[in-house]
Amino acid sequence: MGFFYSDKQEDHMRRQNEFETLIGYEFKNPHLLQQALTHSSYANEKHMKKHSDNERLEFLGDAVLEVISSEFLFTNYPDLPEGNLTKLRASLVCEPTLAACTPQIQLGEFIRLGKGEDMTGGRTRKSILSDALEAVIGAIYLDGGFTNAKEFILKFILTDIEHKKLFYDSKTILQEVVQGHYEESLNYKLIGESGPDHDKSFSVEVRIGEKVIGTGTGHTKKAAEQEAAYQALLILKADELKAAGKQ
Repeated sequence: MGFFYSDKQEDHMRRQNEFETLIGYEFKNPHLLQQALTHSSYANEKHMKKHSDNERLEFLGDAVLEVISSEFLFTNYPDLPEGNLTKLRASLVCEPTLAACTPQIQLGEFIRLGKGEDMTGGRTRKSILSDALEAVIGAIYLDGGFTNAKEFILKFILTDIEHKKLFYDSKTILQEVVQGHYEESLNYKLIGESGPDHDKSFSVEVRIGEKVIGTGTGHTKKAAEQEAAYQALLILKADELKAAGKQ
């Protein structure tokens, strides 16, 4: 069950202080953080003034994240050509990867959502989480400058690079693994879809022949296939390690 924000300002401030403790950054201007945590559904429901939600901060945070991630990859991967750097950066700042960074700071618990959005699972929706994370980056940048934004990004986003790269490339990697080790072909099957047209959720199985090796869900068929491929790779890797241990 989602956390419903109280409308009392002192409750807002208490929750924001909790979030500041989690991220290790204290805002000089708390209104920036409040805006970063305000989804458009909440702003609309409360009839807040125009641009009170986090969409403009998300725009700024996206740009700051791109600069800092570009600098990080340029410095730490000196032998990678431009095309590979672009692909690797895309794997680190795509919606699913950013959303996967948010549980560490419990971001979903602190976003101010409209009651309808909250009731339909908005706190775990990847698009809402990734947008809010970028908005927080934008807010930190405005409040504390480039250095503080960079520190936040290095601490919570630019970590576990190989794992995130695996997720982004999972369909390609799985295809190569199956072609190299199995006679039967790889295929994806849509097994379900739910939700209204503007917010559909798709469920997909990935199979080798008729054997299911992974399942995934996403707001597009492509995202569901990516998740299914990633889960399959984790399962195949675990089976490989288990088999090696028995030898």
